[in-house]
This record gives sequence, C-alpha cells and structure tokens, in this order.
Amino acid sequence: MSRTALRICPLCEATCGLTLTIEGTRVTHARGDRDDVFSQGFICPKGASFGAVDSDPDRLRTPLVRRDGELREATWEEAFDAVAAGIRPVVERHGPNSVGVVLGNPNVHTMAGALYPTVLLAGLGTRSIFTASTVDQMPKHVSSGLLFGDANAIPVPDLDRTDHLLLIGANPLESNGSLCTAPDFPGKLKALKARGGTLVVIDPRRTRTAKLADRHIAVRPGTDALLLAAMAQVLYEEGLVDPTPHVQGIEELAGELREFTPEVVAEACDVEAGVIRTLARELAAAPTAAVYGRIGSCTVPHGTLASWLVDVLNILTGNLDRPGGALFPQAATDKTPRPAGPGRGFALGRWHSRVSRHPEAKGELPLSALAEEIDTATEEGEPVRALIAVAANPVLSAPDGDRLDKALDSLDFMVSVDPYLNETSRHADVVLPPPPPSQSPHHDFAFNTLAVRNQVRYTRPAIPLEPGRMAETEILARLILAVTGMHGADPAAVDHMVIDQTLGKAVKEPHSPVHGGDPRELAGRLTGDTGPERRLDLMLRLGPYGDGFGVRPDGLSLEKLLAHPHGIDLGPLEPRLPQPLKTRSGRVELLPGPIADDLPRLRAALAERPEGLVLVGRRHLRSNNSWMHNVPALTGGSNRCTLQIHPEDAERLGVQNAEPVRVKGAGGEVTVTAEVTDAVRRGVVSMPHGWGHDRPGTRLSHASTDPGVNVNQLLDGRLLDPLSGNAVLNGVPVEVAPGAAPESPAVTEKLTALT
Repeated sequence: MSRTALRICPLCEATCGLTLTIEGTRVTHARGDRDDVFSQGFICPKGASFGAVDSDPDRLRTPLVRRDGELREATWEEAFDAVAAGIRPVVERHGPNSVGVVLGNPNVHTMAGALYPTVLLAGLGTRSIFTASTVDQMPKHVSSGLLFGDANAIPVPDLDRTDHLLLIGANPLESNGSLCTAPDFPGKLKALKARGGTLVVIDPRRTRTAKLADRHIAVRPGTDALLLAAMAQVLYEEGLVDPTPHVQGIEELAGELREFTPEVVAEACDVEAGVIRTLARELAAAPTAAVYGRIGSCTVPHGTLASWLVDVLNILTGNLDRPGGALFPQAATDKTPRPAGPGRGFALGRWHSRVSRHPEAKGELPLSALAEEIDTATEEGEPVRALIAVAANPVLSAPDGDRLDKALDSLDFMVSVDPYLNETSRHADVVLPPPPPSQSPHHDFAFNTLAVRNQVRYTRPAIPLEPGRMAETEILARLILAVTGMHGADPAAVDHMVIDQTLGKAVKEPHSPVHGGDPRELAGRLTGDTGPERRLDLMLRLGPYGDGFGVRPDGLSLEKLLAHPHGIDLGPLEPRLPQPLKTRSGRVELLPGPIADDLPRLRAALAERPEGLVLVGRRHLRSNNSWMHNVPALTGGSNRCTLQIHPEDAERLGVQNAEPVRVKGAGGEVTVTAEVTDAVRRGVVSMPHGWGHDRPGTRLSHASTDPGVNVNQLLDGRLLDPLSGNAVLNGVPVEVAPGAAPESPAVTEKLTALT
C-alpha cells in the first residue's frame, strides 16, 4: 500500500517542496508540492528523479575500511575505531595543520553538513581547510565581506518585483539559481517580461537564459569586471549616480573608475562602447533594477572585482536594499539581530598556505593548492599528512586532478564521508556512507539566507532509517569525537555542547531575548526528537522571528514549524540597512583597501587580448557538478560531455561535428567529442564540469559507461583570483586540434586493471 510524504528537495539550490509517493520503504514517484509556501508546486527534472537518486544501487550501505590494501565492508564501530587510530597519531605527532579538511558542495544541501563541520574544524584546530567555495563562489564572499563587513551578507535580486534584471555569468534556466535561492527561476523571469520588465544577459554563450533575454551581450570571457567598471564610470560621467544610503566612498570611487570609459574597455570586452553606455543608462532609468552575477563572473582572473562591481552598480543606482532591487534576506535561523552599529569588519590573509603562500579567505585556503600542500615539502610547517573529506570529490572538482590523485595516494591516512566510492573516496582508508535523502531530515540553513522570499520549512525523514544505517548527523558527531580525542563518547554530547555554548553566549548579550536567563533552564525547554532538532528549535527561538523562549508568544519554534508541514511564509524581502553591516565604520565601505589595491591589475587587463581560443564552462539542468552522473534518468540527451565550438572556429581548425578533438591546456590534454554550434561566440569553446568517471576502483556503474572527460585537467592550478584564492576556470587559453590523443594515464590504468 502506498503513502505520501513531504520532502524538501536537496538536489540543487532551488529547495523545492516535493510530495513523495512511497511503496514500502522505496520512493516510487516525486511531484511538486503545490501547497509549499515557497515553490508552489514547481519541480525540475532533478526533483522528479528524486526516487532514482535515492535508491541508486551503487550507494554504499555499510562503512568501508582498508585492510591489506583493499576497502572492505566493516561495522560502524570498526570504522570509527580506525578513524581514531588513523587521525589522532597524526595530530599528536605533526600538529593539527597536518590534517586537512575538504568540504564539498553537498554539505550545504543537508542538515548535517550545516550543523557539524564548523564543530569539527574548531575541535581539530587546523588551518588546512579547503572547500568547494574556492572553485565557485569565494569572490562573492570576499566582496561582500569587504563591502558589508560580513562574508555571508550577500544581497539577492528581488525577482518578483524588479523592473529590470541584468544577469552576468549566470544561466538560471539551467542552474535553477545559485547564491539566489528561487524555485521556478524560469517562471520568475517570464513573469518579469510579462509585466513589462527588461531582462539583460551578459554571457559568451547563447544559453537558454540568454535566449529569453531582451538583450544578450556576448562578452569576451574574463572581461566581466572591465565591462561593469565601464558601466559604473558612465553613471558618474553622466550624472546618473543616486546612491543607496549608509554608504561611504562615493567620491573616491569616481576617481578610481575615471579611466574605465566604454571607449577604453570596448576592445578588450569586444562590446561596442555605445552598447555599454546603453546598458548603464537603462539600468539607471529603470524604476527598480537589480544586477546579479554568478559563477561565470566569479571563476575569472578578476572574480572578486567583478563581484564587487555587481554590488557597486546596485549601490550607485540606489537599488541596493530597496524593493525591486537587491536586498538582504532574513532567514529564520539567523542569529538574533544586533543593533545597527560598527562591527569587527572583515580581514583577508590572516594566515597563508605553506607552499605558495596563498592568503586565506573566509578561513579557507584555495582548493587548487590542496595537491601541493600534500606532496611538496618546505622548511615551513608540516605537509598535509591526513585528510578528512566530507561530501567532496576534489579529484574532479579541483584543477589538475591527476596530480591530486597521486597526492591522495601518498597520505598517511584519509577518511571520506560519502555515499559513493568515487574518484576521491576510492583513496580513503575509511569511507563512512550517509543514508539516502529520504531517510534524513531537511532544513535549508544556508539557502534560506539567500532566498528571494523569507520563509521557513522543515521536513522530517520520509522513510525510517534502514537497519544498519546511521544518520548523517550521528556520523559527523562520531567523527568529531574520533578525531578530537574523545572517541567512544556519546555522540549526543556534541549537540549538548553546542546548545550549552550557544545559550551561554545568548544570556550574556543585551540584545538577546534570553538576556539574563539560566542556560540550563532554557535548554530544558527545547523540543525535538533528536539533538539536531533541538538545535534547530534553539536557532528558531533565538532567531529574528523566534518566540524568544516565550518572550514573543506568536514567534517561531520547532513545535510551530512542525504544525505547518508546507512551511511558513515570512513575507517578501524588506530593506534592512544598516542593521546587517559589520564594517568597522558601520557603513557600506564602497572602496575598501584590498579592492583599491587590486584595481591596477584590472587596468593592466585593458591591454590584454587572447590570441587563440579560450575555454568556458557550462551547466546542465539535469546535473549538479559530479553528483548525478550515476543516475540514468539524469544523463544522456543534452546532458553530455562535449566541446562546444563555433562553426567558423571549427572550419578553421578542421574540426568536425561529433568527431573527437584534442584539447590542451596548461594542466594537460583531454580528448572529447566536438559539438559544432553557434551557441558559443567565436574564439570560445565550452565544456561542462564534473565529468571524468574513468578511474579504476570506483563503484559508479552507470557513470563509468559514459565517463566523459575532466575539464579541470586542462588547468594546472596556478591561475587564481588573488583576493579570494578562487580558481580561474573561465577565459582560460586552450589549444584545440582534430583527432584522438593517446590514451590518458587514467584510461590506461583502468584498462590494465580490467585485464
């Protein structure tokens, strides 16, 4: 007999509500939840394939422990014994920085990934921290930190009310949005146009989003910051500046941008000066407008400057922090809002990587530096000798995966929390597999801070844990205990500790609703069936909409949220400045020192011209990085690993459609199938990210039948945005030639293993 259950989809940033049909203990169907307060029934192909993702037969069901060189099934007790025996001696002998931690993108899609990694990092005390952010979004965090004093204070476009939307380096019809949580992003763009609004897309590819636009600008890859700087210069030159309040540095910025005129930047961007002026004038003239940039403008040599200039344009036109512009969301689990005023500010480079001396950003080192931090000896500090990878596959996501592949093999010890034996976890000494999403609770801690409408939703597991499974929250709690010298303690102790620390601080804060209270008494009033639920209850009660433990009877709590299974709508985004600001001045600091210091590098870029082809990435609607290539329903069709190349470039190089081509970059060479199309501009080729499932020792039976190639192997990891440490993945010079190259080392290794 079938039943239904609600679940928030964890497969992309849109966070759509689902209604699951369940037969026994298996999800057999998924459709959009029409009563969901946020997504209102919208669903994409990933959400519709929830059941197939959930029941993938290649998902690991029990821990694996390496014995005699082979990964073999083990009990949970054996696995955590091995973790404690493998990590603690490294820490005690070589210090905490000798243990690296890699956090992958899926962490932000689970409750466990939001609640426990910060505790893990604090307990270890390591500075060898690497995450997917430095191959994706770190420039936006850094620019927000410098502008607003808080790296997580990221304004999002008010999609439902704006009159003019300018997208740069973003393709939300494929990505469903990123750093902008918006179910049915396509529908919101169509609604914008239906109400007479304007959509402008700046992208070197004619994407599905670009096809919908009123104006598509095929900019030269990597010149986003130059184009945006010229638009800002036009605003100053033509007297169109009408800035947002609470801002300092307006006049100083005018001087810094004076030479970035449209006429000067036009050749570098390959965009006519008149077009640039029109873009600026239309932005300023619109009743409301928002500029939004994403991965295409982040993963370039001037990613932080481009991210900064996105907000500069919003600020100069008065569209930051106003309805219809770009506003700061207010999540239900945000900290208790503090009174407006000066904060501690944001600092870069508090420490540096050991080998190349890359400065930290937001407490992280560049993922591109992971291999050298393992395989290179220096006189300063210990190399990374042990690694903890949580939901991370850096062999595919970081530049030069072949080098990292070899480096991982040299580690003293490695533990991976992952449901698959993939290109990275195959190196682990212990693999700890979390259960499928149907057996896990869900609340979007991270994505609600980026949502285009304030709301709060929570779903408990749709299916009970199978026998032999362990909740992901318990896995990470036990991992924390094992690596911090408390192996064998009750995992509930981790949640108790966090609750005690949080309440201990809250009762001392004058602006807190529990100021002066008794932490133990307050902890006793928390509800929830599990430690994670009690922590959620705590955050809701202390949050901006919370009941304050009875201070505001109509406020939020876990109990109230559970009574609303389709979520609670908290209303549209509202102006919040100056409250979110944590800068030392208490104002938006429009021209922070690190930005001003980096502008000469942008001026030098005015003279740069690529002589050959440059590479850009692309997204697929039915994919999310390397996650879903093992699900048959989400591969094939348009979701293919090909090299898109313009017909004129193909003819000049002798490249034939659907035939193999060799692509060579600074990090190596790959062979891939050509896709000749005018969807890319001349001089540009495009390959998708997340492929390359051809290494031996994995258990990805479907993905390995059509492995594709790893685009990041074309990179050697040396190209970084200096302010953020973000890898440069777009606008990278490559060479393209027809014909197949010799077998790659990975393919050769696989063939050898098979024979």
